[in-house]
Amino acid sequence: MQLRALLSRSSRTVRLTAGGTALAAVVGGTVAFTAFDKDVVLDADGTTTEISTFAGTVGAVLDAQGVVLGEHDLVAPAPDAQLSDGDEIVVRYGRQLTLTVDGEERTYWTTALTVDDALADLGVRADGAKLSASRSQALGREGLALDVVTPKPVVVAADGTERALTTTAADVAALLAEAGVEVREGDEVSLDPAARVVPDLRVQVVRVDRVSSTEVHPVPHGSRTERTGEMFEGEREVVTAGVDGSKTVTFDDVLRDGVRVEHVPVGEVVDVAPVEEVVRVGTKERPAPAPAASGNVGGGADGLNWSALAQCESGGNPSIVSASGKYHGLYQFSVSTWRAVGGSGLPSQASASEQTLRAKMLYQRAGAGQWPVCGKRL
Repeated sequence: MQLRALLSRSSRTVRLTAGGTALAAVVGGTVAFTAFDKDVVLDADGTTTEISTFAGTVGAVLDAQGVVLGEHDLVAPAPDAQLSDGDEIVVRYGRQLTLTVDGEERTYWTTALTVDDALADLGVRADGAKLSASRSQALGREGLALDVVTPKPVVVAADGTERALTTTAADVAALLAEAGVEVREGDEVSLDPAARVVPDLRVQVVRVDRVSSTEVHPVPHGSRTERTGEMFEGEREVVTAGVDGSKTVTFDDVLRDGVRVEHVPVGEVVDVAPVEEVVRVGTKERPAPAPAASGNVGGGADGLNWSALAQCESGGNPSIVSASGKYHGLYQFSVSTWRAVGGSGLPSQASASEQTLRAKMLYQRAGAGQWPVCGKRL
């Protein structure tokens, strides 16, 4: 197939006379020799010129027209081909095309006259591709730098969803913009925004939020001990009950896609002050314990009706404690009185027989007056 059939012809036509004037004027009816005169057409990059010439070869016509061929230019027929009347000479100048396809740059020489023809000649499949120049744009002799971005399947994950897309975006930033994903200051993108888009790329955007939160926390109460000689050693009394307070703590939080990953306390305010517990403890030395005794105390105490006294004082319950918490057991001993007759611990924790024994000892010391209401039952 001739080169002429592959290239489009421009409508601009210029008629010139080449090879010098071949007609010799003869005065008095003399005519010039015209036997070797030829009419040819020169098509240079689509611009045609009709030429009358005596030249015998294609190269001679080109020389006469000032057409200088470079190493990347094409001419048909060849420069040394013999010229006949009616021939057409086609010249296509080479253009340098710097072609960048998906970030990969190469340089080509082409005689195509448009971007679309150049891509076809080079076998570049650009269906659906994004081009930096129009497909119909003419390729001037100065050449052209052309970027081609081909469609690629990608996945964009953001705001709890994943979207499969086909894109011609050149880089990650353009891809996110095309997908309608706005990246805020502080958000995390899994790839550099300037990274080029490649097939099967996956980009994830993590929303990062910095917020404040508050929590109410208890403030534990402290405890203070006061020593007093008004109580025996080992005795303990709560003067002021301790009460926990409360405080509001402020935190700086970091959320990644709504999940808290940082929770840092930055301040607090005490809302309710705690009440300190105050406890009094005795320092008074205890009297020497009474001599160990058996169930028979003597002195007339054994013959008394201790069951009646116990029934009157406590209903016969050895572990009962008065509502005030001061009196314990069958005979409603106070703790101090119990310990004065050699008891240890609390009266209500002792056995019934020991409580009766200590009651008899108390009777021997102070009589039935220790039980002003029920003592008459003895």
